[in-house]
Amino acid sequence: MTARTVYFVSDGTGITAETFGNSILAQFSLKARHVRRPFVDTAEKAHAVVAEINEVAMREGQRPIVFATLVDRDVLKVVREHCQGRVMDMFGTFIEPLEDEFGIKSNHRVGRFSDVAESQEYHDRIEAINFSLAHDDGQSSKNLDVADVILVGVSRSGKTPTSLYLAMQHGIKAANYPLIPEDFERRKLPPSLVPHRRKCFGLTIDPERLSSIRNERRPGSKYADLLNCRYEVNEAEAMMKREGISWLSSTHKSIEEIATTILRDIRPDRLMY
Repeated sequence: MTARTVYFVSDGTGITAETFGNSILAQFSLKARHVRRPFVDTAEKAHAVVAEINEVAMREGQRPIVFATLVDRDVLKVVREHCQGRVMDMFGTFIEPLEDEFGIKSNHRVGRFSDVAESQEYHDRIEAINFSLAHDDGQSSKNLDVADVILVGVSRSGKTPTSLYLAMQHGIKAANYPLIPEDFERRKLPPSLVPHRRKCFGLTIDPERLSSIRNERRPGSKYADLLNCRYEVNEAEAMMKREGISWLSSTHKSIEEIATTILRDIRPDRLMY
């Protein structure tokens, strides 16, 4: 199948349109070129985006797919009436039926983050991000008592991106700690983690995959050697079993899947809001 161009057009950041659109596209085996066009909040900007989409439609010989989250009806009208793409009006699809169901009108607020500075949730998320950055890769063992979760595992097993995702998306204060050969020789958790064992969650990874990742960073090193990677992974998994730490493999899982599993096991309350 020929690759299709997919536009995410929004009056805000476009994150909602892109996230939802990608979850729909994942159901289809197709190649897509993604284009995000945020802050389309005037008719003039809408006309400019429409002209771009129509040019792509003519050049490629097939209409682009357009996921739109546009609250302003005048802006949406421009896209609906003049766009030669297949427009998916995501707000119209969901908000209008819900207005009927709830018996009230939505606030039609443009932009998801318009009053974010006053949001306690936003403040908590910023604090969580700062905490995760300060406690990345074992940089600090201070204030681990306020951590929501401590990710443990060998270097390059996915701890840092998972920590940041948990902080940015869920306001989770996530520290992460790399298990190193000295830990394996002691056959014990690092002393700073022992009091917080119940907060620990382990990440492991296929040794072949780990070797490939490490070779990108330090090609030809012992750090990246497959035998060393097998040793570290085996020792890390054995330690997690001995210490009763829940763990999963990041090899074939997305960060979203890993984060959801961690929330389910460590902070199930964060799955309800």
